[in-house]
Amino acid sequence: MSFFTDLAHQYIDGEWRTGSGSWDIIDFNPYNGEKLAAITVASVDEVDEAYLAAERAQPAWAASSAYRRRDVLERALRITQDREDEIVEAIIDELGGTRLKAAYEVHLAKEFLREAMQTAVRPEGRILPSPVEGKENRVYRLPVGVVGVISPFNFPFLVTLKSVAPALALGNAVVIKPNQNTPVVGGGLIAKIFEDAGLPAGLLNVLITDIAEIGDALIEHRVPKVISFAGSDKVGRHVAAVAASHFKRAVLELSGNSALVVLDDADLDYAVDAAVFSRFVYQGQVCMAANRILVDRSVEAEFTEKFVAKVRSLVTGDPADSRTHIGPVINTFQADSLTALVEQALAEGATALVQGSTRGNLVEPTVLSGLAADSPVLAQEIFGPVVLLIPFDGEEEAVRMANDSPYGLSGAVHTGNLERGVRFAKRVETGMIHVNDSTVQDDPQVAFGGEKFSGLGRLNGESAVEAFTTQKWISVQHGRTDFPF
Repeated sequence: MSFFTDLAHQYIDGEWRTGSGSWDIIDFNPYNGEKLAAITVASVDEVDEAYLAAERAQPAWAASSAYRRRDVLERALRITQDREDEIVEAIIDELGGTRLKAAYEVHLAKEFLREAMQTAVRPEGRILPSPVEGKENRVYRLPVGVVGVISPFNFPFLVTLKSVAPALALGNAVVIKPNQNTPVVGGGLIAKIFEDAGLPAGLLNVLITDIAEIGDALIEHRVPKVISFAGSDKVGRHVAAVAASHFKRAVLELSGNSALVVLDDADLDYAVDAAVFSRFVYQGQVCMAANRILVDRSVEAEFTEKFVAKVRSLVTGDPADSRTHIGPVINTFQADSLTALVEQALAEGATALVQGSTRGNLVEPTVLSGLAADSPVLAQEIFGPVVLLIPFDGEEEAVRMANDSPYGLSGAVHTGNLERGVRFAKRVETGMIHVNDSTVQDDPQVAFGGEKFSGLGRLNGESAVEAFTTQKWISVQHGRTDFPF
């Protein structure tokens, strides 16, 4: 309990503070309803203070040695390693992540910190030729200045660090607004790690607040040059519009409706394992999760039998229990929404091959088949343990069905012929797709992002450098230019 009480504060200019807003965010454990902390929200004035602190601190940080910045990130990695068990427990308590999910999130976060250490020394300038005699063109890659990071509840530690770590490594300052369901794991915890790692005050600030209190102040403020947002496409659309109206760059990781495709020559046992993980990891509350399992009709019966049997074997319950596969969804609103979605699909004529019950925030798995081709359920993101099984006849229909979605974040295809899988993958309109694997993948060095309504821009590796730096052209005339007048 003291862990949450200690870190459940605003963190502005190196100080842990109580917000001055007009109401409190109550941080609950979604499994047992335990109150973890109460946090008075940050006001518009505190948004201004955080951004001004970042603006003051950033120039000296940018001017410092890239190796000094790398040293801070290295210490942050060591602290994360030393406190790994504590962080895992916090993820279980605050967001209802299973023990397996929590360990996976921390493992990936450490890898991204390692990558950020290299990012600090990665940016390279260029010298380009000119048609003008005696002129040298230098292109410098410089930090953008201050980055605003708005993070989600589902992987708050990892997804926040995916922006924060490279942005700091590249010489920027950062202001984080964590999701109000995960204010500590997505905010205070990260601030504490970097504070203990010796990051100078002002370079990382955390504002626990909500649009109901501050409106669009976090995006509209004059200081941040880039807004990195992860969340729903509905909110992302608004973030993009406000950012664009203020000439700010937006990096958006948004909703998904990923398809995992099982071709007629797939290893069905392996495909079942991949499909179950792709749908049900962290209760299906993952943007990359496989909403739709598309199966060639020639293997549909065998795949369905094995898939349903494996889904029935999943244990729903206490996320702290290592035997649990599926813990609680994040809140009652989400649980009720999932129940309504299943009822809608059944009313439209779908068949429940597995129909789980809902107990509080615990939502057991549901497997639906027989949906009408025009069912709206097929086109939307399902953020929970509900999956759609859909047969197809041949590759052409599989490609058409996979692309029949407003989203394009992730995907997977299973086949006994790897090159057939690659050819298929190239035809799917998605930012990421994986041959003979899960739809849920993240690699610190590989461009991460979506197409269509699933986002704008990319993160990870060189893409993070592109996201959090700007290019500046400085020409040098070594001789004399002949002017026409």
